[in-house]
Amino acid sequence: MKKLFRNRTVLGAACILLSLVLCLGIAPLLNQTASEQTDIVRIIKDISKGAAITADQVETVQVGAYHLPADVLKSPDAVIGQYAAVDLKKGDYLLPSKLSSLPLDAYLNRLDGAKQAMSVTIKSLAAGLSGKLQPGDIVALIASDYGELRSTTLPPELQYVEVLAVTASSGLDAQNSSTSADSEEEKELPSTLTLLVLPQQAQLLADLESKGTLHTTLVYRGDPNTAKAFTDKQAAYFTAKQAASEEPAHDQ
Repeated sequence: MKKLFRNRTVLGAACILLSLVLCLGIAPLLNQTASEQTDIVRIIKDISKGAAITADQVETVQVGAYHLPADVLKSPDAVIGQYAAVDLKKGDYLLPSKLSSLPLDAYLNRLDGAKQAMSVTIKSLAAGLSGKLQPGDIVALIASDYGELRSTTLPPELQYVEVLAVTASSGLDAQNSSTSADSEEEKELPSTLTLLVLPQQAQLLADLESKGTLHTTLVYRGDPNTAKAFTDKQAAYFTAKQAASEEPAHDQ
């Protein structure tokens, strides 16, 4: 009986000692972590999507570091001169996914009247190369289940086409729509491709998309000069086709 009482006394003393260790040792460390401060960049004026961010629209403030995303931006130098990839509201803090180093839709400035920008729908993950396409890629387009015969066709007019943008359903370029690793939000998958095309290609694409399912295959990614060599081949096809159509008919 004495032995049992002694064991209970020792156990009780150990529990008290453990409680003291928790209260005097670990708890202060947790409180210190929760009270740590860090500087972050915060928006002080509403900024519309696509607008360049200026120094008078941001401020540096000190906030609690606990539960902040790991990639929250802390220096104004990382923000000023960037472009808002989404609408930013007063009081927002900034993550890389909310910013773009290039003007949104800057590729539209390349249009000179000869070619046009046209978007086509990516109807499945596989149809858009599993979300791996990037601006500047040269792709070929294939139409499956096309027309009444549900045929598959690779039109020679669409063998070498440049990708201008890959866009998620939110309207954000896919490369700007991912979230931080610490957030629980999933990365948005591409929903459309914007392509640089001639009017003839645009008309054909509209027909193929309405009557079938478009798939893309990656032809080339890399050096812009090499990419241009592919689009030059495509242009040469149309030049030859135009020349053939203008040849006078020969007498039989």
